Amino acid sequence: MRAKFRYWLIDLPVTAKRAIIIACDVALTAVVLAATLEILGRDLFSGAAGTGMLFALACSLIVPALALQRLYQAIIRFIGAEMMAGMLRGTALVAFTLAAAVYVTEDEPVRGAVAIAVVFWILASLVLGGARLFMRFLVVGNNRHSEPVAIYGAGEAGRRLIAAAASSHDLRPVLFVDDDPTLQKRVVAGIPVTAPADLPNLIGKHGIRRILLALPSVGRHRRQQILARLESLPVHVQTVPDIADLVTGKARLDELREVDVADILGREPVAPNPMLLDACVRGKSVMVTGAGGSIGSELCRQIIELGAIRLVLFELSELALYRIEQELRAQLQETHAHVELIALLGSVHHRDRLRQVMKTFGVQTVYHAAAYKHVPIVEFNMVEGVDNNVIGTWYAAEAADTAGVETFVLISTDKAVWPVNVMGATKRFAELVLQGITERGSRTRFCMVRFGNVLESSGSVVPLFREQIQRGGPVTVTHREVIRYFMTIPEAAQLVIQAGSMGKGGDVFVLDMGEPVRIADLAQRMIQLMGLTVRSAASPHGDIEIEYTGLRPGEKLYEELLIGNNVSGTEHPRILCAYEEKLPWVVLEHNLHKLLKAANTYDCGEAQRILRETVNGYQPVSEQIRDLIWERRVDIRPTKRPAEVIPIAGLENTPVPAPRLN
Repeated sequence: MRAKFRYWLIDLPVTAKRAIIIACDVALTAVVLAATLEILGRDLFSGAAGTGMLFALACSLIVPALALQRLYQAIIRFIGAEMMAGMLRGTALVAFTLAAAVYVTEDEPVRGAVAIAVVFWILASLVLGGARLFMRFLVVGNNRHSEPVAIYGAGEAGRRLIAAAASSHDLRPVLFVDDDPTLQKRVVAGIPVTAPADLPNLIGKHGIRRILLALPSVGRHRRQQILARLESLPVHVQTVPDIADLVTGKARLDELREVDVADILGREPVAPNPMLLDACVRGKSVMVTGAGGSIGSELCRQIIELGAIRLVLFELSELALYRIEQELRAQLQETHAHVELIALLGSVHHRDRLRQVMKTFGVQTVYHAAAYKHVPIVEFNMVEGVDNNVIGTWYAAEAADTAGVETFVLISTDKAVWPVNVMGATKRFAELVLQGITERGSRTRFCMVRFGNVLESSGSVVPLFREQIQRGGPVTVTHREVIRYFMTIPEAAQLVIQAGSMGKGGDVFVLDMGEPVRIADLAQRMIQLMGLTVRSAASPHGDIEIEYTGLRPGEKLYEELLIGNNVSGTEHPRILCAYEEKLPWVVLEHNLHKLLKAANTYDCGEAQRILRETVNGYQPVSEQIRDLIWERRVDIRPTKRPAEVIPIAGLENTPVPAPRLN
């Protein structure tokens, strides 16, 4: 019955709820005044005109007095200490007015007037405040059957989270955890605060299975320390949406989020250099190839914020282009930025289209993010990898040179260093192409930025692990000792933009990726922070098993960022400049034409030979070419297509050459 009443009350219009509260306040004020006069021994029924005047005065003043304290705008579910403070101020105003009226009209001594004011003030504050708390109880309920949770952080965010939890029937905060000794063993918002060291005992006592982090202002390094402390506990650690999102209604409390892996790694971002960010973007026409990819889309978001006059999105996938265009248009509408957005379908294989796009829209800066980057997929599709990563980069660079583009930045990878797979070899070849064009002579500044894995990108282990854990496992890791460098997508894109501003021509910039991460350790920490245990020989009753599947084709245990040791610092502490060997353009151009021919004739053997000849240090893990078509080939030698004859009167015997393969 109470549940039905609660839902009826919640569904009432705001004006109806406000009318109910006002009526209750007026009625309760009359009751409080009657109780006050009774306590002080005044006869309510003596017929004195002054008594009637006091009731009229109190009942007419209470509503405007509380309205001044904005108590009729407060949401009952979220009332707390602020409401009680406002109630004390509002009732004090009415009490003071009553005291003045008694003293003036009834010729009472000061002591009698003060007595009426004090008693009325205390009773009104308790009764009217208690009525609101009772309404809050009716609306919210006592949450006896909800899940007990602990909140890490008893600061402002934690206190606001307590208020927000009042609207949730699923979560019941029972404990605050805080590192501040001055808060420990105290009570905040009715919840006791404890030290982190007491958590292991209190988790079992209160039946806590979940800890919510309310630490919006804590740095990543400190969050990493806190998470490391919580890993061994049998609890699911989650973070809540930003408090600003909760307050504005953009997010709800039940939209709990898994711990950001960037917090597990503890890598603190470095403040960007505004001059480097602006140099190639602000006030310029910018083009991003592969605009719908992980890095490409983040580059687009930041380019809009940096004040480009035009942003050209160049993308092969129609779906990816549609999604990023819709997102960016919403961003433009929200920020009121004035950026012309051009969304174009196209392939980097089409050299003429690239040149037309760059000339038509006056492109001054190109960020070339279009590439095939998944190591096993490129290994199994060798020709397409060569065509997209090498030939596509060559065509894009030549188009930029012809169109007079000022700056061309290639997004490269740590897998280009001593490559053992086709993807890495093709990306290193692409780097050499840009260096060769620079040596040949060009008005365009070509540079490349090399970095490792980015968190949450398509194909990253992080979303894969999270999905596997949610399914109940197993979590698949290729090798116990495999390690990788990681960086967040926003930080990588920000550093790419800054590095591109420093290029003089042919530069290889390497991003400082911090400490490498052992993938097996990352998987174990993700499992534990989701409140689960790892199943192993030592712990056969664990929840999630980590399964080691073996290195995939073209994969190696660890990646490097530098080919040699010839490296120097730059204006940015996390961007290094590497000086590595180059090849003369005449050699590269010759090899490019041979590689193009091998790709067009689907000659994987010749393509691999050219990659080995061009890319120093390319040593495939296996001599066997893993391209799926090459492995099952019957006869894939190119056939010479005869000239086609157009059957038009008078032109029956006029040959038309077959179209050239791109």
